[in-house]
Amino acid sequence: MAPPLLLLQNISLTLGGRPLLESAEISVSAGERLCLVGRNGSGKSTLLKIAAGLLECDGGTRFMQPDANVRYLPQEPDLSGYATAFAYVEAGLGPTDDPYRARTLLNELGLSGEEDPAHLSGGEARRAALARALAPEPDILLLDEPTNHLDLPAIEWLEAELKATRSALVLISHDRKFLQNLSRKTVWLDRGRTRALNRGFAEFEAWRDAELEEEERQQHKLDRKIVAEEHWLRYGVTARRKRNQKRLGNLLTMRTERRERTKAAGEVRLVASEGAVSGKLVIEAEAVAKAFGERVIVKDFSTRILRHDRLGIIGANGAGKTTLIKLLTGALAPDAGAIRLGANLQMATLDQGRASLDADTTLKDALTGGGSDFVEINGERKHVVGYMKDFLFGPEQARTPIGRLSGGERGRLMLARALARPSNLLVLDEPTNDLDLETLDLLQEMLADYKGTLLLVSHDRDFLDRIATSVVMSEGSGRWMEYAGGYSDMVAQRGAGVSAAPIANVSRGEKPKAEAPARAEKKPPAKPRLSFKEKHALETLPKRMEELRATMAKLQAALDDPGLYARDPAKFSAASAAFAKAEAELQAAEEEWLELEIRREEIGG
Repeated sequence: MAPPLLLLQNISLTLGGRPLLESAEISVSAGERLCLVGRNGSGKSTLLKIAAGLLECDGGTRFMQPDANVRYLPQEPDLSGYATAFAYVEAGLGPTDDPYRARTLLNELGLSGEEDPAHLSGGEARRAALARALAPEPDILLLDEPTNHLDLPAIEWLEAELKATRSALVLISHDRKFLQNLSRKTVWLDRGRTRALNRGFAEFEAWRDAELEEEERQQHKLDRKIVAEEHWLRYGVTARRKRNQKRLGNLLTMRTERRERTKAAGEVRLVASEGAVSGKLVIEAEAVAKAFGERVIVKDFSTRILRHDRLGIIGANGAGKTTLIKLLTGALAPDAGAIRLGANLQMATLDQGRASLDADTTLKDALTGGGSDFVEINGERKHVVGYMKDFLFGPEQARTPIGRLSGGERGRLMLARALARPSNLLVLDEPTNDLDLETLDLLQEMLADYKGTLLLVSHDRDFLDRIATSVVMSEGSGRWMEYAGGYSDMVAQRGAGVSAAPIANVSRGEKPKAEAPARAEKKPPAKPRLSFKEKHALETLPKRMEELRATMAKLQAALDDPGLYARDPAKFSAASAAFAKAEAELQAAEEEWLELEIRREEIGG
């Protein structure tokens, strides 16, 4: 086996008097695809900085092959001191690197290279930093949240670029789909220590849960042993003094082990404050249009949103997702068409304006509005400190200014504010930014149980697949189309994802270059034709589904006999198994037929 390019062993680091890393380890070999996962605040970014050689650790060793070339993408790139975006990217090139590749990457990411770094948005700064990291084609790429502030076209472009690279990868990301598609090894940073899984992220969560369950079993055994030893200490015999002293010493050791054991991080408790039940019709839009000057944002868009619907809105940055949300919720009047809102609506909103919060406002005042120590959740008053604990804030943080919170903490704060308001319509604009995977899981569970209606803007494909009942996607030139299901369902129906659209430099309000529409017309693939096998399946599947339904009806009739199990348990078991098999085959046949029928209609259209 070839020696690793980068090796961290027994890394320890204490920050602010608290041990952050204890015996953390990472090994990166040539071409390896590794993801580093863990809770917000667990030290992932710090460990990546140590790997990049930007931060000294208190203990442990860092080894790097002398000829290895490493590039690091920070969470918050600093472009200050550079005249243009290209100058920033060019400064990251080595003597033998190709400046043309740097220019090409900038263009593919929607930047000309002549932008003033002082006026770049967060997403544009992230694109410039990505070009700087990718341009040299290093031996190792260390990427800290590379998808932050990127839209779906840029995320899918980056994913394809990283799949094609020969560089070894170390990724930190909250984007499940991104990690699943790129990682082959997972390193879990938990309570200062690392554990490695030699498989990709797709298998990590089941493995993590099994590890935590085993840890709980071992802790339970230790607790029981301590109880037994304490009972012996009180009531046991006093003979054999030397052996008794040894047992007493063992008891003290076990108590110390339990006291010093770092418990797993707590879980966020997400509960939405629900309002009164809304009417069945929540929002109806008929031929809505909106433009700003010559730029058409929405053109002839119609939809009906009913109670309990979960509507996802997706598209490139600058496509007008936030504008469409404002139109649908009545915050913005359309130029043409009509918006009708249902009865008894109570709306709560989580927007992207985290930076708009006053940095000097304390955490307590941000949650209560100031002048109170309580928040009201589902009609019950709750002390703000207790509510803060539900979102993993400590009591000592009550008077912490918002400006001193991390990105993940600001994300949890915005969730806490939005969920505290009584609502039957939740509007979430990029709710997944800066949230760790465990918090995302809990947010998904909360939204699944939410009894109201949800409007969601997100670039997280996995989140959309898990939550959305339908998605509205920007097709360009102000056209929006609605597709049933989540993001993957939209791709199956449409034949392409958001990446089919060109990455236009629209975030600063600039118009795409004249040749961009021509490139966009060439980009979408030709509509596929149904194969002979697919046509045959379309013709034969309905008959097969009828046969399966008839079989299930016969089996159900037999199972309905209350005396069958008593007379012939084997026959009952066989009938139950046959019914389950037929039901699964019917479901698979219905899904296949529906997918083929959608494709046939799309091609025919």
